[in-house]
Amino acid sequence: MKQGDMGVFKKIVTLLNRLKQVFYYYDDEDFSTFEKEYIDNIKKANPYGLFVLIFGGISFAFGPQHVIFPLVTLTVAILTIGTFDQDKEDNPWTFILGSLLSLIGLYMYIVGAVHTLKL
Repeated sequence: MKQGDMGVFKKIVTLLNRLKQVFYYYDDEDFSTFEKEYIDNIKKANPYGLFVLIFGGISFAFGPQHVIFPLVTLTVAILTIGTFDQDKEDNPWTFILGSLLSLIGLYMYIVGAVHTLKL
């Protein structure tokens, strides 16, 4: 990647990190200071990672027929993996599993494989 491309990527990650705060907002008006600190110290799941995981499952299920699902999922995964904060969030497995599922869906589309149900 060129130097200019990295600057654009960092700006996108910064914007996505700001938007991530919307998912973490909660009304703490009636909480004590101890309760607020406790809640803030609980590790959370990255909302973009959850999106990638859910759409990875959709990509696995419907990707062999509709290639747009794996492509969108992989694009979102690549753009948002930089938003993962190891200190505040659980783990990157949501990104990894979602990406793997979408890669399987994309592979199935390329080779022409489909899911079959035999009763």
